[in-house]
Amino acid sequence: MSRNLALTVIFSICVLGPALVMAAAGYSSIGALGRNPSAAPKILTAMTIPLIFVESVAIVAFLVVWQLFAPKS
Repeated sequence: MSRNLALTVIFSICVLGPALVMAAAGYSSIGALGRNPSAAPKILTAMTIPLIFVESVAIVAFLVVWQLFAPKS
């Protein structure tokens, strides 16, 4: 397997995981809002904090793969 293909596969896995977590969090928060609309501020806070951490993991994975794609000097 070539180096670029391996890094592309690694990057896609590192981004797919956080994307699935974001989708699950969005689905759960919409379901919770449908059951109890008056709890919207608590649900928003409980959803936003994990999404920030998940997004930071995706950004770190992007930066690591970006460095690995850099040509060797």
